[in-house]
Amino acid sequence: MKKLSLLFSVLIATTLFAQKTFVFFGSYNWDKTKPGIYVYELNTKTGKLKKVTTTKDIKNPSYLTLSPDGKFVFACTDTKTQYDGSVSSFEFNPENKSLSFINLQKSGGENPVYLTVHKNGKWLVNTNYTEGSASVYPISDAGVIGPYAQNFQFSEGSVNPKRQDRSHIHSTVFSPNFNYVFMPDLGADKIRIFKFDSDKKEPLSEAEPSFSASVLGSGPRHFTFHPNGKYAYCIEEMGGAVSVYEYQNGQLKTLQRIFTHPENQEGDFESSDIHISPDGKFLYATNRGTENNIAIFSINEDGKLKNVGYQSTYGKHPRILAIDETGDFLIATNVQTSNATVFKRNKETGLLQKVSKVKGLKNVSCVQIKTYY
Repeated sequence: MKKLSLLFSVLIATTLFAQKTFVFFGSYNWDKTKPGIYVYELNTKTGKLKKVTTTKDIKNPSYLTLSPDGKFVFACTDTKTQYDGSVSSFEFNPENKSLSFINLQKSGGENPVYLTVHKNGKWLVNTNYTEGSASVYPISDAGVIGPYAQNFQFSEGSVNPKRQDRSHIHSTVFSPNFNYVFMPDLGADKIRIFKFDSDKKEPLSEAEPSFSASVLGSGPRHFTFHPNGKYAYCIEEMGGAVSVYEYQNGQLKTLQRIFTHPENQEGDFESSDIHISPDGKFLYATNRGTENNIAIFSINEDGKLKNVGYQSTYGKHPRILAIDETGDFLIATNVQTSNATVFKRNKETGLLQKVSKVKGLKNVSCVQIKTYY
């Protein structure tokens, strides 16, 4: 019994010692000779970040996502480049802290802005903002992205001729059970809905109904599900609001719409990203423009939101935020000031306290966090 207890203690100590949390930043580097992706290690006691590697020879890796096992990093590349766009794959080795380019494929449309991976790690779905399109790619066991298996093009716009002249798909998000994909379309004021069958060579097909209508002129942007799978939330870039939905079997039922800023505030809104804490108690939404903050909401048992405060991001134009799997830390990126801020989360109140800040991340636009064991 003593030997077993000792062995168990050694295993726990080894696991804790080996556990490391890495932070991946994407950016608009505009110059392939300059770093595009930055990798840092997060000190989970202090919240400080230490740079471990960068990668060059890619242009504008503006959005990143990781494979479920963290072995591969996928990036939207050649973004904001006229008549161009691609998705790229990299292998990350947490032992030697290296990031190595694998391959690249055309994105199937101009200006790719978001991509996501199926839970089985075999499919990648990306969205292209400028032309309003989405592509589906097979991924090999070695992390190689194959040519896209499907490409969907959309055209219709909405009520704002300057911003909504045509479709602008801004994100692609799998449902909790990964059998649907939701695509907020800023240009058409719709959340497009597709079925996903991972066993098919062409896994994506239009659902019925094929979309959920948003408030006209609201510009739906990013989308997320509650950990319990019962509720969904969409942040609206132009409307400066979060729409709350009840979710069931690919269908959305509107429950609430709440602003990400004080209701008496006027002007053009630039709401951006949205994430929920792992415990499902709080929702965080970034506001750019003149606000440059994070709106903090508590989540009631019925899925509805209540504003509990705002937190400056200590920079300008906060595009993307991420929360680590423990829920201890939140990191926000500020594009215009080229910095990222690390916050410690109060798990009882949801409020944030700045613990560190990283400068020199040129036009940093995205952040993802992954713990390796």
